[in-house]
Formats: sequence, C-alpha cells, structure tokens
Amino acid sequence: MLDQVRPYVLLLARIALGVIFVFHGAQKFLTTGLAQTTASFEASGIPLAAVAAPAVAFTEVVGGVALILGAALPVFGLLLTLIMLGAIFFVHLANGFSVRDGGYEFVLALAAGTLAVAFSGGGALAVDALWQRRRQPATV
Repeated sequence: MLDQVRPYVLLLARIALGVIFVFHGAQKFLTTGLAQTTASFEASGIPLAAVAAPAVAFTEVVGGVALILGAALPVFGLLLTLIMLGAIFFVHLANGFSVRDGGYEFVLALAAGTLAVAFSGGGALAVDALWQRRRQPATV
C-alpha cells in the first residue's frame, strides 16, 4: 500500500514546496521589488547583493515551477536548498530556532523538504520520470 501512495505524496509535496518558492520569488520581483530586496540582502551581509538578489528571486520562481512540474529536480532542488541554507546563515540563525522570533525553523523545513524531493524521483506526474522512461533502452 505504501508503494501505491508514495508517488502521490511526493506529488503533493512537490506542489506545496513549489508554490511556496514561486510565491516568495515573485514577491521579491513584484511586491518588495528588486531594489528593496537588494538592500535587504546588503543589510544582511550577503556578498554581491546586487547579483544575489535577482539570482535568488529568479531561482525561486523558476525552481518553484520546476518543483511543481517535477522537472530537473536534482538541479533545482539542490539550488533551492542552498538558497535556504544561505538564508539560515545570513538572516535567521542569529534569531534562534523559532519562526515566531524570526528564526530558522521554517527555512530549515523548506531546505529539508526540497532536498528530500530533489532526490526522490518526483513521484506521480513528474517530468523527470517521463524522461527516464524514454531514455531506458528496450530489452530484447
């Protein structure tokens, strides 16, 4: 039974994580704006903030869409995990664990979830699974 449910659980996890990343990346472009996001990155001590801010926003949007589609999961999953580790180190670590205090609780959960999905195969309706099926040689 667990094997029958696993693909759909992974699908739901991918979609949930993807939506969160698309939302936060789009927010950096549309709501906060790249200028304010860059200023926030600079204030947090993130190196090359003028490059990092748009790169992070772009990666969150594109990576979030990739998670939803189940496409290039190891690549985008790892990139999003690294972004979350950077957020922990530069922004949240000094505030402790609790998200209520601005801590790293939520960001750590995103990093762990994204890393798990990245190397899971993606589950049901994952584009990556379609590529793998097409690349498998036919047995004679």
